[in-house]
Amino acid sequence: KAILRSFGDVFKNSQFNTYAFTGAIAAAGLYAYISGSPFVFMELFHVSEKQYGWIFAFIAFGLITASQVNNLLLRKYKSEQIVKASLICQAICGTVLLVIAWIGIKSLLLTILMIFLFLSCQGFLFPNSSALSLAPFSKNAGTASGLMGAIQMSIGAGASALVSIMQNSTALPMSGVMALCAFLSLSVLLLSKRIIKYKCSKEAVEEEEVEMISTL
Repeated sequence: KAILRSFGDVFKNSQFNTYAFTGAIAAAGLYAYISGSPFVFMELFHVSEKQYGWIFAFIAFGLITASQVNNLLLRKYKSEQIVKASLICQAICGTVLLVIAWIGIKSLLLTILMIFLFLSCQGFLFPNSSALSLAPFSKNAGTASGLMGAIQMSIGAGASALVSIMQNSTALPMSGVMALCAFLSLSVLLLSKRIIKYKCSKEAVEEEEVEMISTL
């Protein structure tokens, strides 16, 4: 009961829900890439296993480098700003990937570039969304961290499964799921922030009404 109560307390926090689900859905794009990229590169573009290894390493380098650059950006920008900008960039790259797969453009360099940029954004998203998710907690930080990890793994597994289910011998399943994750994540962020803003303004109005009544 104590554990369930702790989970319930964490889920009641709007900031946790906003950034935990935003980060998890965005990270699901990475799972979609890992699930679909072997087929896309080795079967569609006919690269060798060795070449695929180099491509995978190059894209991973972008993600790792971005996480280091993130430390520099935090000196000038807020985590909230970095998360929003990264999601917009991911949505654009995901759209390009989806369009070139849809119309049948087989450009290895363009595909690598878009995936590189898409996943480099993840290097900015993960540390900032994690920090923002856990920021409200001092008492239940461990519970919040575990819950955030469970959410991420669950959504990521769903994205990987979706790529496999949609497999149709094209790049569309991988590209489509990556684009879907980017747009869903951005939508969750914008919608959640609007809801939080509405609740805050409503509470402010209620407080003003209480103050007015108390002065009568």
